[in-house]
Amino acid sequence: MSGPGSALRAEAARVLQAVLAEGRSLKAVLGRSLPGVADPRDRALLEAICFDALRHRRRYEFALSGWLARPLPRRDQAVHFLLLAGLAQLKGLGLAPHAAVGATAEAARDLGRSGLVGLVNALLRRASREALPESEDPAVAGSHPDWLVARLRADWPAQAAAILAANNQAAPLWLRANPRQGSAAALQARLHEAGLDAALVPEVPGALRLDTPVPVEALPGWEQGALSVQDGAAQLAVLALDPRPGERVLDACAAPGGKAAQLVAALGNGEVLALDVDARRLAKVSQLLHRLHLEAPNVQVRVADAAAPEGWFDGRAFDAIILDAPCSATGIIRRQPDIKWHRREADIEALAALQARLLDALWTLLKPGGRLLYATCSVLVQENAAQVQAFLERHPEAVVRPLDERFGHASGAGRQRLPGEGGMDGFFYALLARPA
Repeated sequence: MSGPGSALRAEAARVLQAVLAEGRSLKAVLGRSLPGVADPRDRALLEAICFDALRHRRRYEFALSGWLARPLPRRDQAVHFLLLAGLAQLKGLGLAPHAAVGATAEAARDLGRSGLVGLVNALLRRASREALPESEDPAVAGSHPDWLVARLRADWPAQAAAILAANNQAAPLWLRANPRQGSAAALQARLHEAGLDAALVPEVPGALRLDTPVPVEALPGWEQGALSVQDGAAQLAVLALDPRPGERVLDACAAPGGKAAQLVAALGNGEVLALDVDARRLAKVSQLLHRLHLEAPNVQVRVADAAAPEGWFDGRAFDAIILDAPCSATGIIRRQPDIKWHRREADIEALAALQARLLDALWTLLKPGGRLLYATCSVLVQENAAQVQAFLERHPEAVVRPLDERFGHASGAGRQRLPGEGGMDGFFYALLARPA
């Protein structure tokens, strides 16, 4: 009879199979799986195993390809993912073999593959004694798809190795103090009283960073709306736009709502229109504004396609627009490692076309003298510097407003933060203004 330890490992294999074989989102799969695990320590372990296995998938599969006489047949696919979970425990999380090997081997029974318990046991015992075999292929060694490594080396030749390494590191937890309820310094004091070591980040006013993440429910003031979770790089996007009290501002692709909340807090009696084409994701914007007590008559949240303003624009131009455009999300891989395995190079062309449509549509909605911030959580030049350059060629009247070094490396007409720099995600910013 299997025990709770083996059941947990079997569940990790099922999660990995859903993500890697069925193409499902890690966040969505864990969202259904974790509530069924009673002990919070077990929930944390399940999550850690899955994240590490996805971060280092190619390294682990390279080792298995050398250690197995032949690949496992398709009917034993679940055991392949169980082996990834086992290597994650031994090599990534550093669990003692006595705590990981036996329970992971027994999990083969939970998966209906009792005949492979011995194979799993033998392979993981070998892994506990030997280092993983090295590969000279940077995509295998860095555990990224070939196409993405090639893109990074072309776009960021001097930084590509650092980007690959940063993508395989766990991200800190970034917080933002709700200014309606107190300063970041006051929130830091509350966190310290709760035993949480949060650092203020001077270049991102209002932000705090917890290098050791905790569940949000453990954060003092969470339920009361004193703070929200938002990476520092995303917070910088609103700072780049520089919203001013009384302005009318559009957040064009607003979900999940962090930037909309920043705008509402900054604008006072100004107007905010938050749009998103996805109704389910847009619901998160409303939920966030409600929790932060930022709902107001001058704040609208609407399901709409920002690229088709004829369906929602009321004729009143905006002082400022923030377009955090749909993108490859290659700047947030450390938070969502399944992006590496779900994104395809062929996706980039379609995303770039959508970004161009959004830019052209929204540009016409600005007042004279108004400004538009184009941002993505991508690190690919095609979606960022090249996208803005093409826009400037189509719209020679646009004026580029300079951004300082807080926003990253100079990249064409904008700035690019790379993953891990300052503990932040990868993010691109370009600030464009209409002539007055």
